[in-house]
Amino acid sequence: MKVDRHDQAKILSSDEISLLFNTGLKTNRDKALFGVCLYTGARIAEACSLHTKDVYSI
Repeated sequence: MKVDRHDQAKILSSDEISLLFNTGLKTNRDKALFGVCLYTGARIAEACSLHTKDVYSI
């Protein structure tokens, strides 16, 4: 959420990221989606549109 940050998103600290993964995100789906966005820089819509073949070369 962007509040009084002049349209800039807050950069999460390592502790905040750990807290999100351990207590904030309840389902494995949410953890996976957040992880994809966190480590690739993808937006939610981009991450949601990924297919298995986009991630794995089977």
